[in-house]
Amino acid sequence: MSQLQQKTLTLPRLNRLRPTLESTALKIMEESGELAQAIGKFRGLSGEARRVDEQEAMRLVALELLDVAQTAVTMMFVLEEQYQISAEDIMREHLAKLRARGYCD
Repeated sequence: MSQLQQKTLTLPRLNRLRPTLESTALKIMEESGELAQAIGKFRGLSGEARRVDEQEAMRLVALELLDVAQTAVTMMFVLEEQYQISAEDIMREHLAKLRARGYCD
């Protein structure tokens, strides 16, 4: 049985914002749209001629992906602080679900 490979990415709690559940959900959708747009432009799905090489395009995709991740982390802070949801408990449930579906060991 192989060991579960993990890489930890730590994102900060943004302390200059007052996010709500609704504002954060909307921000996740906005950032996800920007991620899709970055991928679409590289793949030529936007109707524009490609002007960015693959390495630069993937760097832009990574930056947009981090915006999505940061917003998701912010939403976890909102759930913890405003709704007393334990991120650790939810993470354990999430990992158990992934294992049960065969996505990881």
